[in-house]
Formats: sequence, structure tokens, C-alpha cells
Amino acid sequence: MIRNVVVGRLLPDVPPERVRAALQALLDLRVPGVELRMVSGLDLGLREGNASYVITVDLDDEDAYRVYDRDEEHNRIRREMFAPISASIERIQFRLPG
Repeated sequence: MIRNVVVGRLLPDVPPERVRAALQALLDLRVPGVELRMVSGLDLGLREGNASYVITVDLDDEDAYRVYDRDEEHNRIRREMFAPISASIERIQFRLPG
């Protein structure tokens, strides 16, 4: 199983509703032939300097990740909803043990 982790920092003065709408768009995303196990959330502000939001997606294997990564709607959400509100976005994919 592959876990994709995305951590983003928001631009100043981005309303929380706009971030929630972008996160919900991803949660609602359906990619044909790929099972997405996704969790997302906003930072609780418990520590100074944290990122603003996180998205984790568990996928069966590398092929499933590649289909998800190239999905047209997924890329539209990234381009139109996340890019305009994010100062930075970091990603990592790793294999879960077992």
C-alpha cells in the first residue's frame, strides 16, 4: 500500500471556508478504477510554524497512485482550488509497512 501525504501552507488571509471547500472537493473525488482512502484536515494551531492543511491518501499500489495523480478532475482541483490559496505544497509518497 502507498500513502501519499500532502502538506500545504496557505497564503495570508485565505478564508477557512475556501480551504474547507478545496479539501471537500478532494474528499468527494472519485477516480474510476481506483479506491481512494483519504483523510484531510486543517491545522489546530497547537504549535507555532505548523503547516496549514494536510491530505493523506492511501492507495493499493504505485499504479493506482499514478492513475490518481494523472486524473483530470484531480488536477483541476489542484490547479483551480489549491494552487491559488497555497504559498507552498509539499508531497511525499511512501510504502506502508506490511
